[in-house]
Amino acid sequence: MKSGMKALYLTFALIAASGCLPAHAAQANERSPAASQLSTTAEKAAARASGGKAAANSPADEAESVVSINTGSAEDLARILNGVGLKKAQSIVSYREEFGPFKELDQLQEVPGIGEALVERNRQHIKL
Repeated sequence: MKSGMKALYLTFALIAASGCLPAHAAQANERSPAASQLSTTAEKAAARASGGKAAANSPADEAESVVSINTGSAEDLARILNGVGLKKAQSIVSYREEFGPFKELDQLQEVPGIGEALVERNRQHIKL
């Protein structure tokens, strides 16, 4: 009798488990808005790491990817320049407010935290 009950319980357990598998598969295939946002952010980061904007061929895209170091806001500088976060961008704005507008792009290296490599990496994205 005990083996009959074990077999019955095992049968119920297998039926219940097989009924849950399609539900788990459906959940795995669905993408939540947060997951979509995360993958979009990861794709943008990968595009930036591979050399900048993936399809910046149109003049509008190119104009959007250039910022003036003399007039751009800290947010614009941080958004467009590779390797420049909001803190470094605020340093750029503070520097130009204290010493006046930049006369040449290489003068950007005088800002604390901005080195030659950073300027060279972003030369195509900055203007005076």
